[in-house]
Amino acid sequence: MAATTTVTDDFVAQADPYRRELLAHCYRMLGSLHDAEDLVQETYLRAWRGYDRFEGRSSLRTWLYRIATTTCLTALENRKRRPLPTGLGGPSDPSRDELVELPEVPWLEPIPDAMITDDHTDPAAIVSARESTRLAFIAALQHLPARQRAVLILRDVLKWKAAEVAEALDTSTAAVNSSLQRARAQLDQVKPSEDDTREPLTAEQRRMLERYVAAFEAKDISRIVQMFTEDAIWEMPPFTNWVSGAEQIGVLVDLKCPAGPDDMRLLPARANGQVAFGVYMRQPDGVFRPFHLQVLEFDGAKVKHAVTFFDVSLFPSFGLPDTYPQ
Repeated sequence: MAATTTVTDDFVAQADPYRRELLAHCYRMLGSLHDAEDLVQETYLRAWRGYDRFEGRSSLRTWLYRIATTTCLTALENRKRRPLPTGLGGPSDPSRDELVELPEVPWLEPIPDAMITDDHTDPAAIVSARESTRLAFIAALQHLPARQRAVLILRDVLKWKAAEVAEALDTSTAAVNSSLQRARAQLDQVKPSEDDTREPLTAEQRRMLERYVAAFEAKDISRIVQMFTEDAIWEMPPFTNWVSGAEQIGVLVDLKCPAGPDDMRLLPARANGQVAFGVYMRQPDGVFRPFHLQVLEFDGAKVKHAVTFFDVSLFPSFGLPDTYPQ
């Protein structure tokens, strides 16, 4: 019993520091925070069971990533890809089209920055984590076959050598290189620009966000329109509807949002390396309760893409309260 306890304590001490980055890895593979958390737990259980057979031919980190990747690939055998509404069809006309909700679709989910990095994370690793969990990148990964997805993540995100990936996936180096070439070709269009990944926010962007919050809380449609680029996109899973263009976003918020002026409150958050807001709406009892989570992507000092997640069960993971503080 004492020996088992010693092995367990040693395993926890050695393996636990990798938990956050393994969560990010599983999230990239699955596109779901909840699924990623489950698969990290499964990874650690499998690793603990096999820890006495770990021979140290690779680093513990590499060994854990191999187990996590295999666990994710097994899980993906029976799961559909997680899309965003823009991956399912063309834009809607908010002045004519009714909102269509499909809660049965396994939609892409956001992930809180705080769950994959912390104050002790190396600054270079923080930048890498933010770049490789951008919503556009995660959504694009969902279009790749599972093993091709794994190859691209291991090679381009984790910077493994082709031979290391081949060994982890039990395939040939030639097959790895071929898969990587196909995956890169498909993902070239969603590479983040300098504006997408620049940190911290510019002074102009911070001022814009103050105006953004004020405009939404007042439900001032003309000011809301000014916050977005002319070709901005607004999408909102689990609704299949999405719109393109600042004016159309204004129409959507005006006609489809049930809140009136002063009925919404916004709290800042961070998701997928991007600015986010927990949006609360006033209820009949006067209390502001969770409405949706907005994740924003900038083009200079305007928003070019907003994904609004109406799954309010996500709020606790982002440290957002059950009600807006009075």
